[in-house]
Amino acid sequence: MAAAALYLGAALLGGLVAVLLRLPPLVGFLAAGFALGAAGAPDLPYLEPIASFGVVLLLFAIGLKLDVRTLLRREIWLTTVVHLAISVAIGLGFLGLLAVIGFGYVAGESFGALALVGFALSFSSTVFVVKVLDDRSDTTALYGRIAVGVLVMQDVAAVIFLSLSSGEPPSPWALLLVLLVPGRRLLYRVWDRVGHGELQALFGVCVAVVLGYGLFELVGIAGDVGALVVGVLLAAHPQAGELSRSLMTFKDLMLVAFFVQIGLHGTPHVLEVGLALLLLLLLPIQVAAYAVVLWLMRLRRRTSFLAGLVLSNYSEFGIIVVAVGASTGLLDEQWVVVVSLAVAFSFGLSAIVNRRGVELASRLSRLLPARDSDRLHPDDRLVDIGDADALVLGLGRVGSATYARLRDEYGLSVVGVEHDQTRVLALEDEGYEVVRADATDLEFWNRVQRAGRVKMAVLAMPFHNANLIALARLQAAGFTGKVAAVARYDDDVAELERHGADAVFHLYGSAGFALADHAAEVLLQGRAGSAPALHPPARPGDERDVLDPLERRAEPA
Repeated sequence: MAAAALYLGAALLGGLVAVLLRLPPLVGFLAAGFALGAAGAPDLPYLEPIASFGVVLLLFAIGLKLDVRTLLRREIWLTTVVHLAISVAIGLGFLGLLAVIGFGYVAGESFGALALVGFALSFSSTVFVVKVLDDRSDTTALYGRIAVGVLVMQDVAAVIFLSLSSGEPPSPWALLLVLLVPGRRLLYRVWDRVGHGELQALFGVCVAVVLGYGLFELVGIAGDVGALVVGVLLAAHPQAGELSRSLMTFKDLMLVAFFVQIGLHGTPHVLEVGLALLLLLLLPIQVAAYAVVLWLMRLRRRTSFLAGLVLSNYSEFGIIVVAVGASTGLLDEQWVVVVSLAVAFSFGLSAIVNRRGVELASRLSRLLPARDSDRLHPDDRLVDIGDADALVLGLGRVGSATYARLRDEYGLSVVGVEHDQTRVLALEDEGYEVVRADATDLEFWNRVQRAGRVKMAVLAMPFHNANLIALARLQAAGFTGKVAAVARYDDDVAELERHGADAVFHLYGSAGFALADHAAEVLLQGRAGSAPALHPPARPGDERDVLDPLERRAEPA
């Protein structure tokens, strides 16, 4: 128990220091792992299983959000193949140059060994990238979908390599896994009966770990792939999004163990640290390669660089690849330490870069030629919001209800902005006017500003960071209308107001006010018809504050 307390305290301290330095907490978790390893901290036997558990839940959650048809798109599979070839060639050339000049033990490695290291460095980390996308609420944005698709294809390539290198092909029983496709109907029926509480979370964990990881491992296929596949099979269920959210706390806590564990692969020497730092020089080249390839796929320059920046890191799969190479005698054991360090350093560097990823992508986009909108990929063309009076950004439950209220009760011309294609199609079928766009895109807000008529923007996206980014984007575009936003917590309310939101609706704090008003109106309606309807004065944070500028405009003269 003392060892567990030491690891927990180190992880918490590292995370707090990182936050104070305005860095993502995972940078602190990585630093804590290196500090524990360097200090010779006692082994924690169950750290690795907890880390593996977190990765399994992460991949399962990805599957719940993944449309497998996107993997067949050219910008996914072709980008993965081309970038893999470019990355291996660049890595091999760089390491070959170091060998020529006689840098350390690189000089003693064979061509095949250096190619294997280049292959290990060609992957991006699924765990890290999805964490960044979740923090931005961009998993379903176009660049986020491309990044996740590329990661899945890279994971498939890694699994194929590991299967071939082990010399043990999957069991013939693996063919029976196709029965999972019709078998998901049974899982759906069970899911329909488990409700919405802790039993649903337990159901998700059991399906991911037992049916996904365990069953696939049993037939000789990587269990991580099994967790992803089972998640994809369940993605069509109406409660898939709710299950993904219910697993978020478990997943995030267990991934702390994953990041701490990265630093425990051995005590590095100065030469190994130097080589790992040198390997970071390959990351800008990889970003450029991603951006150019995606631009050639007719994606916008900004989208291409956003995807490239978020993928600019090395992967935990790289550690596994070199570990397998070392165990088979293809590589020296020291490469495991070097690549582990390079992975950890890349996480820290990428975390710092992606804190300003949106702004940086906008600046880097000038390095590539612009294209006319009609020549761009259909999913990446700029949209125009027409003559709307109000925009609602994010059409979940809160956003769609806000849209309907502004349109039906106040007679305003409203346009919704949503980047989830499935939700866009469903809302259009219900009569909503929706454009599919990224609310964090400065170019989108420039188009809104040029329309000249929009007087109100409502930020109703489910993640606080996404609303903050959208608020900064519209301010940068010179938007002069009123801005209303939703928030879950008091500090989120204060931050949105501090950054210039004109009105903030506190979802939790205002729910009691709204429920009391509604209950009182029902009570009065049950009495004799002489009682007047209740119209209490507006309170700070009430939804009436959010719509107040629009209410005054809609009142008859």
